[in-house]
Amino acid sequence: MIQAEYLSYRYPRQDTAALQDVCWRVEEGEFVLLAGASGSGKTTLLRSLNGLVPHFHGGTFGGRVLVAGLDTREQSTAQLSRQVGFVAQDPESQTLLDRVTDEIAFGLENLGYDERTIRLRLEEALDLLGIAHLRDRRLQTLSGGERQRVALAATLAFRPRILALDEPTSQLDPWAAESVIDALRRLVDDLGLTIVLAEQRLERVLGLCSRITLLGPNGRLERDGSPEAIAPELPWPPPLVRLSLALGWRPVPLTVRQAREQARRHGPVLWAGDPAPSARRPDGPPVVELERIWVRASQGWALEDVSLAIYPGTVTVLMGRNGAGKTTLLRQINGLQKPDRGRVVVLGRDAARLSRIELARMVGYVPQHPASILFSESVREELLVTLRARGHRDNGVEWTLERLGLAGHAARHPYDLSGGERQRAALAAVLVGGPPILLLDEPTRGLDPERKANLGHLLRELSSEGRAIVVATHDVEFAATWADRIVFLAAGRVVAEGTPAELLAGTLAYSSQINRVFGGSFLTVEDVLVATCQSSRPRETARTSRQDRPGVERSPRLVASHGSARGGAVPPEASETRADQEVELRR
Repeated sequence: MIQAEYLSYRYPRQDTAALQDVCWRVEEGEFVLLAGASGSGKTTLLRSLNGLVPHFHGGTFGGRVLVAGLDTREQSTAQLSRQVGFVAQDPESQTLLDRVTDEIAFGLENLGYDERTIRLRLEEALDLLGIAHLRDRRLQTLSGGERQRVALAATLAFRPRILALDEPTSQLDPWAAESVIDALRRLVDDLGLTIVLAEQRLERVLGLCSRITLLGPNGRLERDGSPEAIAPELPWPPPLVRLSLALGWRPVPLTVRQAREQARRHGPVLWAGDPAPSARRPDGPPVVELERIWVRASQGWALEDVSLAIYPGTVTVLMGRNGAGKTTLLRQINGLQKPDRGRVVVLGRDAARLSRIELARMVGYVPQHPASILFSESVREELLVTLRARGHRDNGVEWTLERLGLAGHAARHPYDLSGGERQRAALAAVLVGGPPILLLDEPTRGLDPERKANLGHLLRELSSEGRAIVVATHDVEFAATWADRIVFLAAGRVVAEGTPAELLAGTLAYSSQINRVFGGSFLTVEDVLVATCQSSRPRETARTSRQDRPGVERSPRLVASHGSARGGAVPPEASETRADQEVELRR
């Protein structure tokens, strides 16, 4: 079905190749997982399947790619789209129309399908992705995760023989992600589709794929084989694999069910106490207070009677379903959106009485779509814009770039970076200004496990300096490892607050893989390893802080990696976010 013969590719104006001498074959009906670090060439390999590489991006192309017997160099992207359905890492760049049903039907109409077929496939796609309730919604009113499912539905409506998916669950809450993965499994098992999926959260798909293709940082194919053979050799394996390697379990479990069987057969003797560290006490009065906030949306209320306090020196994580109100809550704090009722207090001052320039100095915001705050010609210039606008010196630029692993990309255009690298560039552009309050919306999107661990350590360092960090995320494993406090939102309301052990343990959707195996308050691999080591020790010796536990590297090296392709156009919200703030600061 897919055959790559010595495929090599280098993007325009790049010195290094994104792919080098890739020889790769995928049979019909296979479910192949593409793994590798950010910038290793996963997205480029997917784009080579539908002709975007090289027809759209240009550059230097070597070798050959055959898809369903068609040579991608000789076929147009329109012809290849009948065989290969492609969902990009940024679904916002794929949507064209205003309404959900119009967007899904658009491609079918262009290909000349009759009205009856279009209606049938439209309903099928809506049901398959669980978004029938969104059918009449405008795309601009959807959350990032809802847009991601709409983009996938529009692709599935074509009924392609091959699906090329670039992190299709990166913005989805656990329930939605499970439904999408289950839908993909049914497409393979029941319809015989061939799926090639690039993913960073490997724990979601490791037990479903039939093969793993591992790409190295130099764009070369490092390993290719069964999940059982490749999983133990992954550079940053998911939690169950990492635990099994530490405890010597063989074979390595790929699913929670397999891990439970291994634990029953020869699992560790665990200390019976509570492995979770006690909650960190706030270092002072709250730096942000939301007092009975109401925010109106097109379909009702986005936030309803929300009261919340954010404290310095802590990492607060917002969780909840897509559309629960997490992004809206963040936008109240930095002033991008005003409440219809209630009051927001930032550093003791009423936010309604603060100018945009004053709030920009207090609150740094990295939105869900980092491209919306990147508008300079190079990564280094992005940081310089922030410093100059605030009247700061330029001596923090190189240190910040090094801290975030971007020193090797300082001269590159932000849109020439991979998704994960662009995320870090946006964070660097905000962080260099030294805001005491930092808001991050889905910051782990596009990050490989190593970069995600680096981000977690960075947030710990920033919070230890007294900064208040607020993170909106669907990444349960990240929240379980790095959060001090979790706030759950549902339908615009705060439904629960507490420590990770209090809120994540034992839940059906939001529990970590380790918790599903061992229960209790065990959330991370480190929890189990500590409990194993402490099983014969007194209770009081086992209460260590999570960041000091064995298996957690305290100061990981930040390694720069090469990016992939230039992204799409800057989203329209660019004028609302950092761009507006920096222009006002310049004035």
